Amino acid sequence: MTKRARIIYNPTAGREILKQKLVDIISVYEKAGYETSIFATTPEHNSALNEARRVSEDGFDLVVAAGGDGTINEIINGIAPLDKRPELAILPAGTTNDFARALKIPRDDLVESAKVVLKKNVLKMDIGKTINENSVKYFMNIAAGGSMTKLTYDVPSDLKTIFGYLAYLVKGAELLPQLRPVKMHLKYDNDQYDGKASMFFVAMTNSIAGFEQIVPDAELDDGKFTMIIVKTGNLVEILQLITKVLNGGKHVNDPRIIYKKTNKLEVSSEGKPLQINIDGEYGGDAPMTFINLKQHLGIFSNLDNDKKKINNGKNKEIEKVKEELAEKVNELPEK
Repeated sequence: MTKRARIIYNPTAGREILKQKLVDIISVYEKAGYETSIFATTPEHNSALNEARRVSEDGFDLVVAAGGDGTINEIINGIAPLDKRPELAILPAGTTNDFARALKIPRDDLVESAKVVLKKNVLKMDIGKTINENSVKYFMNIAAGGSMTKLTYDVPSDLKTIFGYLAYLVKGAELLPQLRPVKMHLKYDNDQYDGKASMFFVAMTNSIAGFEQIVPDAELDDGKFTMIIVKTGNLVEILQLITKVLNGGKHVNDPRIIYKKTNKLEVSSEGKPLQINIDGEYGGDAPMTFINLKQHLGIFSNLDNDKKKINNGKNKEIEKVKEELAEKVNELPEK
């Protein structure tokens, strides 16, 4: 039988470059043996999610997620709950494209991104699942909570686009005085943390907002989250920790954080509701449970690529962020 593929794409992503390349992209999937059709998402709520679930239940063999990390997350939420799940391919057409970065998929040429399918290198990849009293959601990259995370909702979107998750915190440093450690209870594999923290997160991959040093030892299929708890709320110390991240992941042994591997995390808090960020968007409030679904989705990857080539062009940005951090550390008084 002929295999079927459905390209679900966000027509507003990537300055509409994706639409210009669709004919060439479809040709690639046809060459790979897929009878290929397309679906353009609409402003309707859960448009990509509903289409991904529909074609999966209809027996399609491949779903191609074409857009930014938000579109990919929505498509994964349509596929992940099903007993029978199609394979997934990624066409990165967003601004940061963390998920594609982690899989070493080309991010500057969508036709080359499509050609990853020709290598037939399917990775059985872990997917995160979140559960609270109101909903069940899935994520492919990161879930986080705390006052430091809450700042991400207040920073203008253009700064997020230009500077990434950590860098725009530096550019939006006027918001940092809002940091207040939150009393949290975090229960994870054979251990727990009770105390104040400005942020916690669980990561699936090594790429968060374009930076690969935050989780330097991440594995994509080991059934484990990387959990980081940032205990300090001191402005100078926060900036020092970010500097350690950018200097080769030297934060992992810093006593101001907890860095652990776990396949499950239960989170609750005291006082004001603790908002949870899931793959960059608000995903509900704690108490919440995070479960790692080991090797849950088959995703086409390009992990045999030369890392140096994949990372070209990023070093200058990192050096610029380091300079900004040094300036901010000098400006802020010790407490």
